[in-house]
Amino acid sequence: MNLLERMNLAVDYIEQHITEPLNLQKLAQIAHCSTYNFQRMFSFVTDISVGEYVRRRRLTLAALELQYENKKIIDVALKFGYDSPVSFARAFQAVHGINPSEAKRSNISLKAFPKLTFQITIKGVNEMNYRIVKTAPFKVFGVEGLVSTIGDKKYYSDAGAIWQDNFKNGKYEKLFEDAGDVMLPIYDNMFVEKMCTIHGLMNHKKVDDTTYAYMQCSFVAPESKTDGYEIVEIPAATWAVFPSGLFDWGDVGSVLSSLFKRFYSEWLPTSEYEKADAPEFEMYGGTPEKGCIELWMPIVKKI
Repeated sequence: MNLLERMNLAVDYIEQHITEPLNLQKLAQIAHCSTYNFQRMFSFVTDISVGEYVRRRRLTLAALELQYENKKIIDVALKFGYDSPVSFARAFQAVHGINPSEAKRSNISLKAFPKLTFQITIKGVNEMNYRIVKTAPFKVFGVEGLVSTIGDKKYYSDAGAIWQDNFKNGKYEKLFEDAGDVMLPIYDNMFVEKMCTIHGLMNHKKVDDTTYAYMQCSFVAPESKTDGYEIVEIPAATWAVFPSGLFDWGDVGSVLSSLFKRFYSEWLPTSEYEKADAPEFEMYGGTPEKGCIELWMPIVKKI
């Protein structure tokens, strides 16, 4: 069974259990990956999070029950996971633009979010450059932050917020100074272009189903001053590496999102590899005027 088939089975499970609490572990099990990989893959391919997709589907079905089955608002609210008519009405208004009682009237416009289907679209327009790199174990060190996939305000909203915060509080500059000379022998075996000193690391540790760790990091080198930093050993691995080409630094978010999206939706489903549940990198390069990114994704041969 291929990746797209497994993702479609996961969507089928969501539909069959749409009134039950979202079970990310079960969905990841169906898709044969970790909860982290499932959520990342889902969001980059569909442009919405799993939680947001489920919320939209529930409110779509709730509207149909109110309009065509004339059910009580409190009963529909409880069925689709809302603990009060007030919270249900607020969510319903945000999606449909009207309150639940208005949905019972005829000739009322509602929004419908259909069930997703994962499939490959053959575009034949833009080729995707990549290379396969094998590395021995190496170490990185850096400054770590936690990102919430469900909007929990206790954590960062995305990795970009960690970069912005560390630029402001001086942690980025200190990490740069403490990195020392990172031109290790492994460096020449990994990169084609000259890269920057600071990079991004993800999926290097487990947190919980809705939170993941992200680290601004550099390679551990003989001159590195690593005291007070998180140190991570990266095991020997095979990587699929996807370069971005040069771009304006202000576009870094959209460029990175495009690389992830194309990896999950175009390259991975048609390759002879699967995504490994292992650390992954955003490797940065370029100049003060123009940037470039290499997306380093750990892979294993399909069995």
